[in-house]
Amino acid sequence: MARVLVTEELAERGLQTMRDAGLDVEVRTGLGPEELRAALAGVQALVVRSATRVTADLIEAAPDLVVIGRAGIGVDNIDVAAATRRGVLVVNAPQSNVLSAAEHTVALLLAQARNIPQAHHDLVAGRWNRSRWSGMELAGKTLGILGLGRVGVLVAQRCLAFGMRLVAHDPYVSPERARQLGVELVDSPEALVAQADVLTVHLPKTPETVGLVDAALLARAKPGMRIVNTARGGIIDEDALAEALRSGHLGGAALDVFATEPTTSSPLFGFDNVVVTPHLGASTVEAQDKAGQTIAEQVILALSGRFVPYAVNLATTEANATVAAFLPLAERLGRLFVALAGGAVEVLEITYEGQIADYDCRALTLAVLKGVLTPVVDEPVTFVNAPQVAAERGVVVRETKSTTERDYVNLVELAGTGAGRSTQVAGTLYGKQEVPRIVSIDHHIVDLPPSSHMLIVRNEDTPGMIGRVGTILGEAGINIANMDVGTGPGGDAALMALSVAEPVPEEVVARLRAQPGIIDARAIELD
Repeated sequence: MARVLVTEELAERGLQTMRDAGLDVEVRTGLGPEELRAALAGVQALVVRSATRVTADLIEAAPDLVVIGRAGIGVDNIDVAAATRRGVLVVNAPQSNVLSAAEHTVALLLAQARNIPQAHHDLVAGRWNRSRWSGMELAGKTLGILGLGRVGVLVAQRCLAFGMRLVAHDPYVSPERARQLGVELVDSPEALVAQADVLTVHLPKTPETVGLVDAALLARAKPGMRIVNTARGGIIDEDALAEALRSGHLGGAALDVFATEPTTSSPLFGFDNVVVTPHLGASTVEAQDKAGQTIAEQVILALSGRFVPYAVNLATTEANATVAAFLPLAERLGRLFVALAGGAVEVLEITYEGQIADYDCRALTLAVLKGVLTPVVDEPVTFVNAPQVAAERGVVVRETKSTTERDYVNLVELAGTGAGRSTQVAGTLYGKQEVPRIVSIDHHIVDLPPSSHMLIVRNEDTPGMIGRVGTILGEAGINIANMDVGTGPGGDAALMALSVAEPVPEEVVARLRAQPGIIDARAIELD
């Protein structure tokens, strides 16, 4: 009988489902790190929610572990890379709370527009203040949607019923998809806030989105705009939001998430036109029941060795050893490709050349799609749902193989169109140690390892360009780990690819772009 350890509260239906399947289910909540390490002895399945941190050390200390189940969507608290190396499957319940999150968004929007919590508080305190809490109708107003993923779409559908005009910014959604939803796309957050009466945020939390809604963006908002955030804390600069409310430039806010959680003190709590809730987006009986039941089903499938629909990772034991070695490279190439494309990917052509083309490369294609989609959608992208998410986004995917070797024994190449321009990247593994290398960017020959933080600079082929880039990075205190000057198809050196030790701030990127001879500069995060 396989043993399952559950370390946080799980819906009873999920627990009973696992027991009915013949599993030995033990629920132990509130375990410290050392207690958890000891409890994992002889355990085949670990089920957690968001509070339990499943580190690489814990995974290594559990030799019998087969599957880790996250009863919810996000897997930030699980070291997925360590689990993949160990051949441990990580599964989640990605559809469990999207409906609850969308409904909570609409609930906050209505509560803020009609001052419901404030009026309730006044009335139960013995004050009848009808004139003080006059509200705003939603009909005829413009809803600005920042991020048109699954939750954003559900919110759009519901607000359309209120008679609202829907406008969205999501560079990774095609115009055709937006038209089907009755949504008008705009090309920047600035254009969105300039016309929105209400802004609702539905973005993943990434290095690019942290602090996206800052003082500069809020200053360009339509006077009186209201803002709702049920996505992730930190996307909105809370101090900037407080100042915009204090000045009267914004009409109000409704927040379910905060930069630091849990939090019981915030400058935002002192405003009469702010409604707050303690991260309740997924806190419905139905969402928790779905999460418990879904994760129970995934654990049962994993322990029985059957196909697992909501696998977050692809354990290396499931792919041929030759192909498995290319999985991290394929995913990073996907991230690099979408960052360079800078917008909705329309066509993605994946080519496998050399010896690797003799193998089944479907796992690599899934890894590429995971890399392309993860940075730009508001839901976890897995090796299982990646094709479906790509189809929903209107991405045409083509896979080709050629056993003919050109310059490399093996090569993985991505090419296609995104945001109206062509993009190309390629990579390979070098030597017996199978070291990953990026060998081509937009058909410029380069040779450097992919790193967490990269900088791609396009420049005119004139003397002094390398020095200018190096000087600006040096003055910003950014260390260059690797650098290669790309040779273009015509032999011109017009691209610099750099691996750097830390993220390149936007102000440094802006300074680079302002230099004479520099055509473009992009800071790219591959992790």
